[in-house]
Amino acid sequence: MSRETNETRKKILQATVDSLGKTGGEGVRMGDIAKTAGVSRQAVYLHFASRTELLVSATRFLDEELDLEERLGFVRAAESARERLIRYVHFWGDYIPGIYGVAKALIIAQSSDEAANVAWDDRMSALKSGCEAVVKALAAEQALKPEWTKESATDAFWAMLLVPVWENLTLKCGWTTEQYKDRVTLMVLNSFVKETPP
Repeated sequence: MSRETNETRKKILQATVDSLGKTGGEGVRMGDIAKTAGVSRQAVYLHFASRTELLVSATRFLDEELDLEERLGFVRAAESARERLIRYVHFWGDYIPGIYGVAKALIIAQSSDEAANVAWDDRMSALKSGCEAVVKALAAEQALKPEWTKESATDAFWAMLLVPVWENLTLKCGWTTEQYKDRVTLMVLNSFVKETPP
Protein backbone atom coordinates (compact mmCIF):
# COMPACT_ATOMS: atom_id res chain seq x y z
CA MET A 1 0.00 0.00 0.00
CA SER A 2 1.50 3.36 -1.05
CA ARG A 3 2.06 6.24 1.34
CA GLU A 4 -0.61 8.26 -0.49
CA THR A 5 -3.09 5.38 -0.17
CA ASN A 6 -2.32 5.08 3.54
CA GLU A 7 -2.80 8.82 4.01
CA THR A 8 -6.15 8.74 2.20
CA ARG A 9 -7.30 5.80 4.32
CA LYS A 10 -6.26 7.60 7.50
CA LYS A 11 -8.09 10.78 6.42
CA ILE A 12 -11.26 8.76 5.81
CA LEU A 13 -11.03 7.01 9.18
CA GLN A 14 -10.35 10.25 11.04
CA ALA A 15 -13.28 11.90 9.26
CA THR A 16 -15.50 8.98 10.31
CA VAL A 17 -14.42 9.24 13.96
CA ASP A 18 -14.96 13.01 13.91
CA SER A 19 -18.36 12.70 12.23
CA LEU A 20 -19.57 10.07 14.69
CA GLY A 21 -18.57 12.26 17.62
CA LYS A 22 -20.36 15.31 16.18
CA THR A 23 -23.56 13.77 14.88
CA GLY A 24 -24.29 11.17 17.52
CA GLY A 25 -24.27 8.51 14.83
CA GLU A 26 -27.22 9.92 12.94
CA GLY A 27 -26.82 10.28 9.19
CA VAL A 28 -23.17 9.28 8.92
CA ARG A 29 -23.25 8.14 5.29
CA MET A 30 -20.40 7.29 2.95
CA GLY A 31 -20.99 10.51 0.99
CA ASP A 32 -20.85 12.58 4.19
CA ILE A 33 -17.57 10.94 5.16
CA ALA A 34 -16.11 11.59 1.72
CA LYS A 35 -17.03 15.27 1.95
CA THR A 36 -15.58 15.63 5.45
CA ALA A 37 -12.37 13.83 4.42
CA GLY A 38 -12.04 15.90 1.26
CA VAL A 39 -12.03 12.86 -1.03
CA SER A 40 -14.41 11.41 -3.59
CA ARG A 41 -17.12 8.96 -2.64
CA GLN A 42 -15.41 6.49 -4.96
CA ALA A 43 -12.21 6.83 -2.90
CA VAL A 44 -14.12 5.86 0.23
CA TYR A 45 -15.48 2.74 -1.49
CA LEU A 46 -12.02 1.86 -2.81
CA HIS A 47 -10.81 1.59 0.79
CA PHE A 48 -13.99 0.27 2.45
CA ALA A 49 -16.38 -2.04 0.64
CA SER A 50 -19.31 -1.20 2.93
CA ARG A 51 -20.43 1.20 5.62
CA THR A 52 -20.15 -1.63 8.16
CA GLU A 53 -16.50 -2.19 7.25
CA LEU A 54 -15.88 1.56 7.53
CA LEU A 55 -17.42 1.88 10.99
CA VAL A 56 -15.63 -1.22 12.33
CA SER A 57 -12.35 0.08 10.90
CA ALA A 58 -12.97 3.53 12.39
CA THR A 59 -13.42 2.16 15.90
CA ARG A 60 -10.23 0.11 15.54
CA PHE A 61 -8.44 3.17 14.16
CA LEU A 62 -9.46 5.12 17.26
CA ASP A 63 -8.02 2.32 19.41
CA GLU A 64 -4.72 2.65 17.51
CA GLU A 65 -4.71 6.43 17.95
CA LEU A 66 -5.23 5.99 21.70
CA ASP A 67 -2.37 3.44 21.96
CA LEU A 68 -4.66 0.62 23.05
CA GLU A 69 -2.04 -2.12 22.67
CA GLU A 70 0.54 -0.25 24.73
CA ARG A 71 -2.01 0.35 27.49
CA LEU A 72 -3.03 -3.31 27.46
CA GLY A 73 0.63 -4.32 27.57
CA PHE A 74 0.86 -2.65 30.97
CA VAL A 75 -2.19 -4.62 32.12
CA ARG A 76 -0.76 -7.93 30.87
CA ALA A 77 2.60 -7.27 32.56
CA ALA A 78 1.04 -7.44 36.04
CA GLU A 79 2.78 -9.93 38.34
CA SER A 80 -0.43 -11.40 39.76
CA ALA A 81 -3.98 -11.92 38.56
CA ARG A 82 -5.26 -9.62 41.32
CA GLU A 83 -2.97 -6.85 40.11
CA ARG A 84 -4.02 -7.54 36.52
CA LEU A 85 -7.66 -7.06 37.46
CA ILE A 86 -6.85 -3.74 39.18
CA ARG A 87 -4.84 -2.56 36.19
CA TYR A 88 -7.62 -3.56 33.79
CA VAL A 89 -10.22 -1.50 35.64
CA HIS A 90 -7.85 1.47 35.83
CA PHE A 91 -6.98 1.18 32.15
CA TRP A 92 -10.67 1.14 31.23
CA GLY A 93 -11.53 4.07 33.49
CA ASP A 94 -8.86 6.16 31.77
CA TYR A 95 -9.78 4.89 28.30
CA ILE A 96 -13.53 5.49 28.18
CA PRO A 97 -13.32 9.32 28.08
CA GLY A 98 -11.25 9.08 24.88
CA ILE A 99 -13.77 6.87 23.09
CA TYR A 100 -16.98 8.18 24.64
CA GLY A 101 -18.10 10.39 21.73
CA VAL A 102 -17.86 7.54 19.22
CA ALA A 103 -19.18 4.99 21.73
CA LYS A 104 -22.27 7.10 22.48
CA ALA A 105 -22.94 7.61 18.79
CA LEU A 106 -22.80 3.88 18.08
CA ILE A 107 -24.93 3.02 21.12
CA ILE A 108 -27.63 5.46 20.01
CA ALA A 109 -27.53 4.32 16.39
CA GLN A 110 -27.25 0.57 16.89
CA SER A 111 -30.95 -0.19 17.30
CA SER A 112 -31.80 1.18 13.85
CA ASP A 113 -28.45 0.93 12.06
CA GLU A 114 -26.98 -2.52 11.35
CA ALA A 115 -23.51 -1.13 10.53
CA ALA A 116 -23.33 0.74 13.83
CA ASN A 117 -24.57 -2.38 15.64
CA VAL A 118 -21.84 -4.54 14.10
CA ALA A 119 -19.15 -1.94 14.89
CA TRP A 120 -20.25 -1.63 18.52
CA ASP A 121 -20.56 -5.39 18.99
CA ASP A 122 -17.02 -5.75 17.66
CA ARG A 123 -15.64 -3.39 20.30
CA MET A 124 -17.69 -4.85 23.14
CA SER A 125 -16.52 -8.34 22.19
CA ALA A 126 -12.95 -7.07 22.53
CA LEU A 127 -13.75 -5.66 25.98
CA LYS A 128 -15.31 -8.96 27.02
CA SER A 129 -12.24 -10.87 25.80
CA GLY A 130 -10.12 -8.69 28.08
CA CYS A 131 -12.42 -9.44 31.01
CA GLU A 132 -12.23 -13.14 30.20
CA ALA A 133 -8.42 -13.07 30.22
CA VAL A 134 -8.41 -11.45 33.67
CA VAL A 135 -10.90 -13.98 35.05
CA LYS A 136 -8.95 -16.91 33.60
CA ALA A 137 -5.81 -15.58 35.28
CA LEU A 138 -7.67 -15.40 38.61
CA ALA A 139 -8.91 -18.97 38.16
CA ALA A 140 -5.43 -20.21 37.24
CA GLU A 141 -4.06 -18.75 40.48
CA GLN A 142 -7.06 -20.17 42.41
CA ALA A 143 -7.96 -16.61 43.40
CA LEU A 144 -11.47 -16.62 41.90
CA LYS A 145 -14.21 -16.91 44.53
CA PRO A 146 -15.79 -20.39 44.41
CA GLU A 147 -19.33 -19.14 43.79
CA TRP A 148 -18.28 -18.02 40.31
CA THR A 149 -17.57 -20.03 37.21
CA LYS A 150 -15.16 -18.47 34.72
CA GLU A 151 -18.08 -17.84 32.37
CA SER A 152 -20.38 -16.20 34.92
CA ALA A 153 -17.55 -14.08 36.36
CA THR A 154 -16.60 -12.91 32.86
CA ASP A 155 -20.22 -11.96 32.13
CA ALA A 156 -20.57 -10.02 35.39
CA PHE A 157 -17.18 -8.29 35.14
CA TRP A 158 -17.94 -7.21 31.56
CA ALA A 159 -21.39 -5.90 32.57
CA MET A 160 -19.80 -3.79 35.33
CA LEU A 161 -17.55 -2.10 32.76
CA LEU A 162 -20.14 -1.31 30.09
CA VAL A 163 -20.14 2.28 28.87
CA PRO A 164 -23.68 3.11 30.12
CA VAL A 165 -22.56 2.13 33.66
CA TRP A 166 -19.57 4.50 33.38
CA GLU A 167 -21.87 7.17 31.93
CA ASN A 168 -24.30 6.93 34.84
CA LEU A 169 -21.61 6.93 37.51
CA THR A 170 -19.53 9.77 36.08
CA LEU A 171 -21.86 12.02 34.09
CA LYS A 172 -25.03 11.54 36.13
CA CYS A 173 -23.72 10.75 39.63
CA GLY A 174 -20.70 13.03 39.36
CA TRP A 175 -17.90 10.56 40.09
CA THR A 176 -14.50 11.73 38.94
CA THR A 177 -12.34 9.41 36.85
CA GLU A 178 -10.26 8.61 39.95
CA GLN A 179 -13.37 7.85 42.01
CA TYR A 180 -14.69 5.63 39.22
CA LYS A 181 -11.43 3.67 39.04
CA ASP A 182 -11.07 3.31 42.81
CA ARG A 183 -14.70 2.40 43.53
CA VAL A 184 -15.15 0.01 40.62
CA THR A 185 -11.85 -1.65 41.55
CA LEU A 186 -13.15 -2.17 45.08
CA MET A 187 -16.41 -3.53 43.71
CA VAL A 188 -14.77 -6.07 41.42
CA LEU A 189 -12.20 -7.16 44.01
CA ASN A 190 -14.98 -7.76 46.55
CA SER A 191 -17.08 -9.57 43.96
CA PHE A 192 -14.54 -11.93 42.40
CA VAL A 193 -11.30 -12.24 44.35
CA LYS A 194 -10.76 -14.48 47.35
CA GLU A 195 -9.46 -12.67 50.39
CA THR A 196 -5.74 -13.08 50.80
CA PRO A 197 -4.69 -14.41 54.22
CA PRO A 198 -3.28 -11.72 56.58
